[in-house]
Amino acid sequence: MPRSGRAAPLFNLMADKTPHRPKRRRWPWIVGGTVALMAIGIAAGEAAGWPFLGPPLQRWLSAVLHRDVSFAANGRSGSTMRIGLFGTIRVRAGQLSIGSPAWSKAPYMLEATDARLVLAYRDLWHAYRGDALHVRALEAKTLDMNLERVTDGRANWQFGKSDLDTSPEPARLPTFGVLRVEAGRARYDDAMLAAQVDSRFSLVEGSRVPSSASGGASVVVGRPSSAQRAASSPPAGLQLSATGTYKRLPLRVEAHTTGVLPLLADDRSLSLPVTIDARVGRAGLRFDGAATDALHLGGLHGRFEVYGPSLAAAGDPLGVTLPTTAPFRLNGRLVKDGTLWKTVIDTATVGESHLSGAFTYDSGRARPLLAGRLRGSRLLLADLAPTVGAPVRTGAAAPSEAASQPARAGKVLPDRPFDLPSLRAMDANVLIDIDDLDLGSHLLQPLRPLKTLLVLDRGVLTLRDIDARTADGRLGGTLTLDGRQEIALWAARLRWADVRLERWIHQARSGNAPPYIAGRLDGIASVDGKGRSTAAILGSLNGTVRTYLAGGRVSHLAIEAAGIDIAQALGVMIKGDDAMPIDCSIADLTADNGVLTPRALVIDTRDSTLWVDGSLSLATEALDLKVIVEPKDFSPIALRSPIRVQGTLGNPKVKLEKGPIAARLGSAALLALVNPLAAILPLIDTGSSKEIETGMAKCKAVGQRGQAPKG
Repeated sequence: MPRSGRAAPLFNLMADKTPHRPKRRRWPWIVGGTVALMAIGIAAGEAAGWPFLGPPLQRWLSAVLHRDVSFAANGRSGSTMRIGLFGTIRVRAGQLSIGSPAWSKAPYMLEATDARLVLAYRDLWHAYRGDALHVRALEAKTLDMNLERVTDGRANWQFGKSDLDTSPEPARLPTFGVLRVEAGRARYDDAMLAAQVDSRFSLVEGSRVPSSASGGASVVVGRPSSAQRAASSPPAGLQLSATGTYKRLPLRVEAHTTGVLPLLADDRSLSLPVTIDARVGRAGLRFDGAATDALHLGGLHGRFEVYGPSLAAAGDPLGVTLPTTAPFRLNGRLVKDGTLWKTVIDTATVGESHLSGAFTYDSGRARPLLAGRLRGSRLLLADLAPTVGAPVRTGAAAPSEAASQPARAGKVLPDRPFDLPSLRAMDANVLIDIDDLDLGSHLLQPLRPLKTLLVLDRGVLTLRDIDARTADGRLGGTLTLDGRQEIALWAARLRWADVRLERWIHQARSGNAPPYIAGRLDGIASVDGKGRSTAAILGSLNGTVRTYLAGGRVSHLAIEAAGIDIAQALGVMIKGDDAMPIDCSIADLTADNGVLTPRALVIDTRDSTLWVDGSLSLATEALDLKVIVEPKDFSPIALRSPIRVQGTLGNPKVKLEKGPIAARLGSAALLALVNPLAAILPLIDTGSSKEIETGMAKCKAVGQRGQAPKG
């Protein structure tokens, strides 16, 4: 027992000196196992395509996009549904649908078959906050879209908490990294642009999905092999055919691109060939060049041809104010950078006019601005006739346009209404340099050249710094048309000098007969009017027109004929006509509410003094003028009766005044003509011309005679 008693403590001592073994920690193995199981599960889920996550993912995407989203397998084609969640959301489904908002009339926004969709989580977050949705990849065998925007700015392509899209510019649609569609259809209804377009398209091939889509190597979604593409795909690039209306104008577009085009991508570094054949309203366009964004015409550059029955027809769809003209055709080069358009027009024919120029058009301003320079070797005023309301030459206007503006019976002044709202649609600053401006009459010499600055500012159209040359003389001044109100205000401040009348007015005569009238014409005009047409403005004209003929000569035969001096006229006809010097020739006209009245209109020669009295109403186009000749010599056979010019501008009638043929003109009647002449002589600017000063002295002598004509 003692031995055993001694052994127990020894055993206990040995037991106490044995080191304690720590308990095994199992939680790292548990965590590691869990992670491994999750990784295996995720890998298995990715491999299997997460078949059970379809409904939850649809609900989650619907909540993020604020839109019904659904996708499913397509039993008819045998397509299965697969989902990928690692790095990006990747959906492969036989059927894919994105609904429209409750307010939209469209049954859905997008439907696709055999679709492959790639969305990045970051892009979904931005879309949830109201930014434009960016789709990393969308490929489909068929794609059907309904795009709609209403007048208050709501658009069915806006997802999440987006602001209203109230911009009048083409709408900001979702962007794509890869878009491949074998057969697509898109209906676009935009109330803000008054556009309704139905298009059919195919888009084959696309850029690679950016590496950021998956956080690593690039991902290509549904990229078929080269052999498969060659065997089953439509032609590479974009093939588009669209019809409908744009800004309430009929629209037809055929477009084609070759190669790979990131149609709606944010990356604008890739520029690919584009051909467009379009017709909007009555204007046509052909374009052959390249673009980086076919929808918004981003990075557009190339050659173009535009044609139509009038320049205004080409400006309507662009919101650009262009004049109504004869038929036109333009050829040139075009570049678009953002909202800035740049064009060089190599050749432009408008009717029989030949023009060229270089322009920029900035549509990004509050009011778009057109700036540049217009040059021309020849411009016929008749080709711009509709701009001032005059009819164009036969065959120049479209039948519908001509029929809508019937001419007033018996009237001459054009009464076609101006398009005043178009003046308020944009601003302009264009330097005009025309070598030859044909005034549209074989009787008048062209202006060679014509230079002016066209400024359109907030509805006010101004031709500033007019500098025109003709017949050795010059014309300058300013023309203004204020279109800010419903009734336009027109003002003209013009001055002309040294215009050779015999050259400016073509006076063809047989043999060596002198021109009917010759001399240097100087004068000024300061007139104002208002109205919605040329006829209305002239019919309300107020102001003065004053002109003087220096160094003048007149046909002897014409003077005798005007005085109804048969004997003198026969003598001139026998010996031949000659040029008779004009001692004084002044015309001072006043306009009062469209009625032109000569304060003084006189031509004084050594034989006779010719006076003109009466009125011309531009409002009614009625003529009531009297031509009185005061002879300075004796003639045995002189009727001496005033000539009356009556009727209208379209149908003037000339006759002798009724009453005794040989009746004398009373002194009081003559004084009524002479006194205004004496009053206006101090207003004539003689400048430094000795010839004009001499003429003024002779005019003063005429004004001081104040005696009745004899005979």
